[in-house]
Amino acid sequence: MLMRTDPFRDLDRLTQQVFGTAARPALMNMDAWRENERFIIEFDLPGVDTNSIDLDVERNVLTVRADRPAREGIAELVAAERPRGVFSRQIILGDNLDTDKITASYESGVLRLEIPVAERAKPRKIAVSSGDEQKVINA
Repeated sequence: MLMRTDPFRDLDRLTQQVFGTAARPALMNMDAWRENERFIIEFDLPGVDTNSIDLDVERNVLTVRADRPAREGIAELVAAERPRGVFSRQIILGDNLDTDKITASYESGVLRLEIPVAERAKPRKIAVSSGDEQKVINA
């Protein structure tokens, strides 16, 4: 019988995607929510130097990269549970966000991005006229 898939290889690939490898660490943890007229995203990046954080927006794709370098000069490593290397995450932002006005701050190991809702996406009122009377309808 010819087997096209190897369940052990598939399990190994899934484990590497979830937990990462030494060469490619797992994705950074993230929370995202909306507060009134802004969208907020927070990434957990403990031990990352601010200078190694790179934010890039191209069209509506936000890319976050950060680097936690490997430890150098350790004679005998007893435990290594914190992933090191380059972390990267891409998020597709909706058209209703103003990507030109993104602000970023990094405090206590948390990278916080605030993205305002675009003016064109905010609710507005439209006047409707009928004969000689005019009525305002919420759009």
